[in-house]
Amino acid sequence: MSEHGARRRIDVAEAAELILARMPDWGTVRVPVDRAHGEVLRQTINAERDQPPFDRVTMDGIALRHSAVAAGVRSFRVAGTQGAGSDRVSIDDADSCVAIMTGAALPPGVDTVIPVERISRVADRVTLEDGYQPVAGQFIHRHASDHPQGTALLLPGTLIGAPEMAILTIGGSASVEIARRPSIAVISTGDELVDVGQPVGANQIRSSNDRAIAGALAARGFRDSTRVHLPDDREVLERELRQLLAEEDVLILTGGVSMGEFDYVPQVLLALGMELVFHKVLQRPGLPLWFGVSPEGKPVFALPGNPVSSLVCLVRYALPGLMHALRINDTPAPVVALAEEVRFAPDLTCFLPVTLEYTADGRCLATPKQTNTSGDFAALGGTAGFVELPRGTSVFPAGYAARFFSWS
Repeated sequence: MSEHGARRRIDVAEAAELILARMPDWGTVRVPVDRAHGEVLRQTINAERDQPPFDRVTMDGIALRHSAVAAGVRSFRVAGTQGAGSDRVSIDDADSCVAIMTGAALPPGVDTVIPVERISRVADRVTLEDGYQPVAGQFIHRHASDHPQGTALLLPGTLIGAPEMAILTIGGSASVEIARRPSIAVISTGDELVDVGQPVGANQIRSSNDRAIAGALAARGFRDSTRVHLPDDREVLERELRQLLAEEDVLILTGGVSMGEFDYVPQVLLALGMELVFHKVLQRPGLPLWFGVSPEGKPVFALPGNPVSSLVCLVRYALPGLMHALRINDTPAPVVALAEEVRFAPDLTCFLPVTLEYTADGRCLATPKQTNTSGDFAALGGTAGFVELPRGTSVFPAGYAARFFSWS
């Protein structure tokens, strides 16, 4: 047991820091570019070529010499047509032009593009619109004006979204190195839990935490998760958890971590050689949160069994820890303004579910949605996430700027 684990309770910020400090690095894998979306980049992407690699035409129309227009020429012979990706067409004299398409390389000997809307054409001759005076060099995206060959376009730690998928292609490689995501066992404990589709007794409830956790993991790209249900039986817990620790990279348990007679999880984890980092955090909901590390360095999160507490602790601690382990570039939690006053008397950090709306002047307002208890997970429907209201304050006025954590 660590020095921190020996203490009874710790604060929210310290708990989060301790988790980040103990998260491992699961290394990297190389995947086809098509599979990189939503992953965390673990290499530098450099430009394969100058971008653009040639003087690129940005309008459909004609390409000509601006000096000819300046000299009074208004009618030009079309020497040829050039599309994007096709060979360049040369002109023989100043009275000639090239019919050009957007994306084509600028033909040799010309320096200006006239949009098709500004010309009229009869057979192989085009005439400029009366009074139209083009600007020299217009509608040309100049060679290497974005960046030269070898420029670093994406850095390690970048979360790959739609823009980054496009940028990856500029690197020229058909594969990319990304962070390896861990395999995760999502373990719900309790004799009272019954899965959907199965007969449920009068004193039993449906198992919901495991599905909420698996869904939240998948929303952040952690799709390699397995749901497991274990009973309130110490021998079974020890046997099955030992096997899961051998097979999986991360364990996320829910239930069995409080002070009840059947709350065996903390005892069993210690019996399996786990290092206890902390147990219990000064917060509501979710005070019994447990975090430890196996002898092999595998993180284990034991979340409270009440559904609201379980999901809050997952989003506030486990998910940031997992993303940090991928070496993603950290971004702070967004800040929203309370839409109404909140009073919270206990000397605990308050995690309060909220709905969000935006005002006409662009402010994001968070309206509290109280749950009946931490077991009232149905009340979370329609909420966007929760705000964190720090301990040490009992009244949070309307307009108070609070950190916001999204469910998804």
